[in-house]
Amino acid sequence: MVQAEKLTKTFRDFWRRPKVRAVNGVDFEVRPGEIFGLLGPNGSGKSTILKMILGLLVPSSGRLRVFGLSPRHVQSKERVGYLPEESSLYPYLTAEEILRFYAGLFNLSRAERRSRVDQLLDMVGLHHARRRQVGEFSKGMMRRIGLAQALINDPDLVVLDEPTSGLDPVGCRQVKDLILTLARRGKTVLLSSHLLADMEDICNRVAIMCDGMIIVQGAVRGLLEKRESYRLVFPSLAPGLLEKALATLRRETGLAPDVDHPTRTLEAFFLDAVERARKEAPLHTGVAPTAGVADYLFQKPAEDAAQKDRNE
Repeated sequence: MVQAEKLTKTFRDFWRRPKVRAVNGVDFEVRPGEIFGLLGPNGSGKSTILKMILGLLVPSSGRLRVFGLSPRHVQSKERVGYLPEESSLYPYLTAEEILRFYAGLFNLSRAERRSRVDQLLDMVGLHHARRRQVGEFSKGMMRRIGLAQALINDPDLVVLDEPTSGLDPVGCRQVKDLILTLARRGKTVLLSSHLLADMEDICNRVAIMCDGMIIVQGAVRGLLEKRESYRLVFPSLAPGLLEKALATLRRETGLAPDVDHPTRTLEAFFLDAVERARKEAPLHTGVAPTAGVADYLFQKPAEDAAQKDRNE
């Protein structure tokens, strides 16, 4: 889906003198159907790479291909959905009008526009606010509308820059679940973030950047596993049985294992508490619960895509 070889971007001053090398000879690829994450501190070059993939910036050197084409090619652009780091939306349009506007850019029929807008508003939990002007929205609600517009054209590649920025824990979990569902439906997702816990939850592979270079990349599980140690998890044991098991381990290995109780993450505890509260008080004053993923968002069979290319 995306191939980068020795990709470099140097920004220059007014006199064309090199000012900063934001991306410095990086190599990576994004494979079909995976969730690939770009990690790194602020200023490491993540957003610059995304903008080159989108054709908004031109590489200074190296090779970059999207769907085997130049990122600036129209046929590659029409298959990409993009959520920028800051959602700049027309404040005096309603959520429904915003999505209809972006649907019109892709020449969708009137019936298809209406269907997709309804599905997307349900998907991001803003169907009840469809006729409110987006200038009245909180930052989290703006991110949800931004995510909806990134999916209006049923893209094959979804590029997300800090997708959970400004979202509360419920919204973060919903967006992460949405990204996982998109991948299961055959979409390819490329996202950047500096929120490591979010990336760990959903990415198949990651590339960690620092000062414009990729310093490490690989499968998340392979990078994080500590293969030199093991963890055993038992159900509740009868009194004395745990001590017998530990004594056997100490006798056989000569080591004293650490013992503690498994814990949930704070995110999981928070989501459970909010879900219980919402069941007791179903009137929603903010963002409503999401309604799954829009039905039209699925990867088309390869033969259908090939037929479309031949027709064009």
